[in-house]
Order: sequence, then C-alpha cells, then structure tokens
Amino acid sequence: MATGIWQPQEDGLREICGLLEEYRSPTSDQARIWQQLQHYSQFPDFNNYLAFILARAQGKSVEVRQAAGLLLKNNLKTAFHSMAPSYQQYIKSELLPCLGAPDRHIRSTVGSVVSVIVQQVRVLGWPELLQALVQCLDSNDLNHMEGAMDALSKMCEDIPEELDTDVPGMTERPINVFLPRLFRFFQSPHPSLRKFSLGSINQFIVMMPTSLLLNMDQYLQGLFLVANDPTAEVRKLVCGALVQLIEVQPSFLEPHLNNVIEYMLQANKDPDDEVALEACEFWSAYCEAHTHYDGLREFLPRLIPVLLSNMIYAEDDEALVDAEDDDSVPDRDQDLKPRFHSSRLHGADNVDEEDDDDIINVWNLRKCSAAALDVLSNVFGDEILPTLMPLVQTKLATTDDSSWKEREAAVLALGAVAEGCINGLYPHLPEIVSFLIPLIDDKFPLIRSITCWTLSRYSKWVVQGIGHQKGHEQFDKVLMGLLRRILDSNKRVQEAACSAFATLEEEAAEELAPRLEIILQHLLCAFGKYQKRNLRIVYDAIGTLADAVGQELNQPGYLEILMPPLISKWQQLTNSDKDLFPLLECFTSIAQALGPGFSQFAEPVYQRCINLIRMQQLAKVDPVAAGVQYDKEFIVCSLDLLSGLAEGLGSGIESLVAQSNLRDLLLQCCADEAADIRQSAFALLGDLARVCPVHLHPRLSDFLSVAAKQLSVPEVKETVSVANNACWAIGELAVKVRQEIAPVVLTVISCLVPIIKNAEGLNKSLLENSAITLGRLAWVCPDLVAPHMEHFMQPWCAALCMIRDDVEKEDAFRGLCAMVRVNPGGALSSLVEMCKAIASWHEIRSEDLHNEVCQVLHGYKQMLMNGGWEQCMSGLDPRVKEKLSKYQV
Repeated sequence: MATGIWQPQEDGLREICGLLEEYRSPTSDQARIWQQLQHYSQFPDFNNYLAFILARAQGKSVEVRQAAGLLLKNNLKTAFHSMAPSYQQYIKSELLPCLGAPDRHIRSTVGSVVSVIVQQVRVLGWPELLQALVQCLDSNDLNHMEGAMDALSKMCEDIPEELDTDVPGMTERPINVFLPRLFRFFQSPHPSLRKFSLGSINQFIVMMPTSLLLNMDQYLQGLFLVANDPTAEVRKLVCGALVQLIEVQPSFLEPHLNNVIEYMLQANKDPDDEVALEACEFWSAYCEAHTHYDGLREFLPRLIPVLLSNMIYAEDDEALVDAEDDDSVPDRDQDLKPRFHSSRLHGADNVDEEDDDDIINVWNLRKCSAAALDVLSNVFGDEILPTLMPLVQTKLATTDDSSWKEREAAVLALGAVAEGCINGLYPHLPEIVSFLIPLIDDKFPLIRSITCWTLSRYSKWVVQGIGHQKGHEQFDKVLMGLLRRILDSNKRVQEAACSAFATLEEEAAEELAPRLEIILQHLLCAFGKYQKRNLRIVYDAIGTLADAVGQELNQPGYLEILMPPLISKWQQLTNSDKDLFPLLECFTSIAQALGPGFSQFAEPVYQRCINLIRMQQLAKVDPVAAGVQYDKEFIVCSLDLLSGLAEGLGSGIESLVAQSNLRDLLLQCCADEAADIRQSAFALLGDLARVCPVHLHPRLSDFLSVAAKQLSVPEVKETVSVANNACWAIGELAVKVRQEIAPVVLTVISCLVPIIKNAEGLNKSLLENSAITLGRLAWVCPDLVAPHMEHFMQPWCAALCMIRDDVEKEDAFRGLCAMVRVNPGGALSSLVEMCKAIASWHEIRSEDLHNEVCQVLHGYKQMLMNGGWEQCMSGLDPRVKEKLSKYQV
C-alpha cells in the first residue's frame, strides 16, 4: 500500500463489531465480552479500529458505532500519549469529518472523544481542530453547527482554561474566536444551538476571561433576550448564568438589579420545576454576595409567598412514597447511606455541622425554597414576619385531609426561620410550641416528622424556659412527645424524632437527669424494634445522652436498662460487620461518661478493639489470611474507643494495656499512610501518655520521632488535624517523661516555631497546641530551648494570649518562667508581648506558678533600672496594666 494510510483488516473489524453488538444484548455474558475487548486492546491499532467503526461503519447500527466511540474515549484517556504518532493522526483525521455526521448520537459521541484528545494534547497539539470547528459553526448547516457546538461545549466544560490561553501560531486566544459566534447563536432559531451556546459561556463565568469582561454588556443583552425562551432548558441556563454572576461579579448586575429580581421572581414560579429550582438558588446567592440588601427588601412581600408555596411537597416527591414505610419492612441495601466516622481531634471544640435537612438528600425545589427562607430570615430578621406569619397561620388553620401538605409546609417554614427571626418570635414561642405539640401526633407521618425537626430548631428556647413552671411543663411535653415518636411505626418519623431528640439532649444536658429512666426505656425499646438504617441514629441518641448527662448515668438501675441490649448486639456482630462502627462510637461516649464505672464492661471491649486493629492490619497485606476485606474505618473507630476508655478509666486502663501488644499496634498506626488513622492514633498516644506512660517507654524514641515527622511544613499544610494531635501528644509525653524527651526537643521546636510565626490562616487548635507544646518542652528542657527564645518569643506570647485558662496553659507558662531563669536577656525585646500574655490570665489558680510569674516580672523590673521598666509599662493598654497589678508591679 503506497499511501501508507492505516486500513482495517476485514476479520478484525467483523470480530470487534460482533463483540460490541453482543455486549449490548441484555442476556450476554458481559464479563466475558469485556475480557475479550481488553484482550484486543493489547493490539497497538485497536483504537484505530474503534475510530473507524465510529466514523465509517455505515452498515452498522448507531448503537454499535456509539459503543465503539465510548470505548475509544475511555481508552484515549490513558493510552493516547503512548500511541504511535501516525495512529494519533489517523484518529484525529477520522473524527473531524464526523463533527457534522447526520446522526445526533454519533455527533455527540465524536464531541466527547474530541474533548478527551484536546485534554491530552491541548489546543496547540491539534491546530486543525479549531479551523474545523470554526468552519462548522459558520456553515449554516444545522448538523455541522450542532456537532461543532457539542464538541466545543464539552471542551468548555472539561478544559475552559485551555481556551483562554495564548496559542503559538494563533493571533488570538481560542475564546476570542468563539465568543462572538456563541453570542450569535443566542438568537438561533434552533433550541439546541441556543442551549449549547448559553451552557458554554456559563462555564467561563467563574474564570471571567478578559474577552467576556469586555463584552459583558453584549452578554447581558443576549441573556435578557432569551430570558423568556419557549424552551425550558434555555430558561434554566439563563437562571444559572444570573445566579453565577450574582455570586462572582455582582457589580455587573447592579444597574439591572430590579429587572433581574423581577425576572427571578417569575422564573421561581416557572411550570418547569428545574427552571424554578435554578431560579430559587438566586436568593441565597444574592444574600451571600451583598452587604446591603435594599435591592431585595421591597420584593419580600411578593417573594415570601412564592417560597412558601414552593415548599409544599410536589406530587412526584419520592419522600411521599417513602412516607408509607412501615418499620416492620426490612431496609433495602440502597436505603443504607454510607456513614463517615470523623477521627478524634484534640483541643478543638468538636462542633459537628450536621445536615439539618430532611432525611433523603435529594436537592429539590422544596428544600431549596426552605433554605432560601432560612437565609432571608438571617439577613432580614423579623422584617419578614408580617408577610410570613399570616400565610403560615392560614395554612395551619386548615383541618381537612386534602390540605395536609399545606400544613406540613407551614411547619417547615416555622423551622426554617427559627434562627433568623427568633427575636420577633420570642414573645410568641410558648404559643408556637403549644401549637406544634399536638402535631407531633398528627395522623399524617410527614407532618409528624417535620414537627419533630421544627421543634428541634426551637429546642434551645424550650430548654431555657425550664426555670418557671409553664416552661417546665412545656419542656416535658416536648420531651415526652419526641419519645413517643421515637417509637412511631413509620421509619421516616423514627429518624426525624431520634435526630430531634439528640439535638434536645445536647441543649438540655444535665436537665435530663430526672428523666433518665424513661428516656433510656424508650431508646432501648427503639433499639429492639428499629431496622438497620435507623438503628444508627439510636446509637447516636444514646451516645449523645451519655455525653449530655455524664456521671449521672453511672447508677446500677440505669446501667441495667442500657448495657445488656448493647452488649448482646456487640456479641452478635462479627468483626467484619460495618454496623460495629456506630456501636463503637456509642461505647466511646458511654465509657467517657461512666468513667471508672465502665471498668466492669471494659475488658471484653478493650480486647475486641485490639483484635479489630490487629485483624485489619493483617487484612491490609493479606485479606485471605485475615478472612476480611481491609477497611480502615474499623481501625479508626477502635483507636477512638480505646481513647474513650483511657479517658474514662484513667490509670485503671493500665492493667489492660500491660497484658496486650497495644504499644506495637499503636506505633504501626502512627506511621500509617492514611491520615485519619494517624490522627486517631496520635490522639490515643496523648491519652495513654497521660494515664500510663510507663507502657510507652520501651518505644519512646520511635513514638517521638514519628510524631515529630507530622509537624514538618508539607504535612502541616495537608493534614492539619494529624499535625494537631501529634503536637498535643508530644506535649503530653514531655510532661510525663521529662528529660528523656531531650533528643527530639530541637527537632520539634524547629517545626513549631514556623507554625507559631505563620499563624495567619492556620487552624486555631493547631496554633494553641503548638504554643502549649513549645511551653511544655521549655519547662522540661529549659537549657535546650532558652538559647533560641528570642527567635519565637513575640509570636509565641501572642499565641499564649488566645488560650483559655487551664492546666495546659499553666504548663506553658511554667516553661516561660523556666526559660527566663536560664536566659533573661532572651525575652528583653519581647517584654511588652510577655506582659500581655501574663495579663491574658483570668486568674492563675496554681499558687506556685503565680509566685513564679511574680518573680519574673520583679526580676525584669530590677533589671531595667533607669526608667526602662516605666517605658515598657507606658506602651501597655490600661486594662493590661490593671491585670498586672495583681503581681505587685
């Protein structure tokens, strides 16, 4: 063949087409066919065959040609660069003439393959493509224009930045060539071209290339022209563009704001739900982008009714189907959402931002409208109540069955504005709660479930009212109402009630103590009747209860109700059952709450955690020998439960640690490549350092060096929580092993100083732990640390100011005093900062530390005769001076 152009072999073509044909049949053995296709892909020209079938196999069905194209697309993602240049060229040259193929499915598949190739070779590596796209766009032939737009829109989605870069050999950036053509298509008579052009430009709004900035007026005019397009998809894209613009470049919309808001109000009522949903996103985006909200204020009386009517369940909402779920029906596997355990973090106030939203997390118009109402209530506060409340009252006043969805939406609205409008609602809260309490027992399950959620949004105020008799009665009614719903026969209601109850527990804390018996009876009864998915939420409610009431739980009568069912479940579950995770978490809370009272249950729990960690570490290298598939979550949850035991049992855990190989397992976990395992491992290391450091002793230097490794700069940036826990653990070890920490002191200090110096934008907890650990090291090894103190005194003292009074802060200040004794000159240039740090104490409880601080201040006062001390004092804020007067200076 003189031309040298690649040609397919007839046999190969027939076989591959046959396989693709077979692969599409629902009855075929797909695994076998897939293996054969993989076998073919060993041949260097296999992708050429696929390109040929896609582009030229006219006699074959569109489905087979499409299948060849999709396989080609996936192969080229990894194989394109390793192909012979002549084959690369062949594939490119086959694709370009197909941009305008008569069949829409073929055009679309070609567009996908084209985009993948451009991702590999960039625009520069395929100059003919841009010429071909421009020719197609300018051709006036619908197939060609649509095919080119399809490919271009995929490139805009996958690699927008590539189209806004200078390309050698081209006078203009690709975006400058395409933008005028895209604007022109806004007015095309063909909906597909209007859709593609709008969608393509939407991909650039966040990046905002210069060419779009310069043509912003033309772009906005184009958007306004298609704002009321007959095609819903086009209207949705217009709304999406305006939402993005208000987020990224609100100033462009300012001159048109009234018209835009007017349009969005109408679009929010669009008969097409997707358009209405896209429009509804505008209200939250507007509030987040603006600091003054006057533009929206005058529209509130019209906007709020629209949001409220969109909060009514749509006929096709899947929640309506699920609402029929009876608790005697076992859960299907797809009902079980994946759960994520968050590793222990030391020193942070662990605030879990739980998703308050309805249980089935499909974003829809109802949820978006409720979220918008929530945001508006936080921005405009009580201003929205005169419009909202009469509507809510009207809906709540209906009693007939057919209007239950209206009532449900009104209860949702009351929950949505609970935070933002609390001042205006506060005087009426007793009436609102009294009104909601009967709805807990409504005949419609979705009204019962939303009432639980809404009550949980007001739980803080319900708890605050306990002090007077009426408020106490109301708290009791809410508590008992939620407990009744926890035993509802409907799964949705169970879930909502359990979550709401957990929120109430957090707010009420020790106020629950008098009711503990009845609470435990209800929760453990639910534990016996719930299906798999909701069981997880009961565990959470039990764990939250333990956190809330603490030691109150440690009474034989309560433990009699609580522990036997949990222990029996613990014994039923195998070591590979993921239902162990929430149970491990639940036991962690119980162990911390009961303290030494947990010791009667501790031995089997401790032993199982050790076995789980050991088994998973084996599964990681040899799943067959371990008999289970590796899943790091088992290790993380077990480490956290061991931390809970160490915290609860204190030195009582010592005998358990002595009889096991925890030390070696823990060291392995501290060096694991998974960040969440390391995070929990260092939390446990710190907890063990506090209660039984003697058992860490034989591997002390290994623990210290692996902990120090977590503090180097790249690690700190990427895994701040691991660095935080490692830093804290080093400090805990330091105060227990004292001088023996000397070998790593300077290494650790050299890592802590950059953290303290670059505090800007760093995690607050890491900064505090770094400051405390630095102080602790200075306390136990002042001779090593003091010579370097002038390098870090100023930022360190600033960090110490931020730490609340506690034992850890005391340790840090002992370090400060110890360094000053060794090297008083080292702090001279930072004296003002040091005085501020000392003044940050509310009061130093420890008498000996108070005396040490006095000595330090008096020492400097004597050292700086000749007016130096007075000069230092004159630079201080009067409040700081007043605080220092406690130390008689």
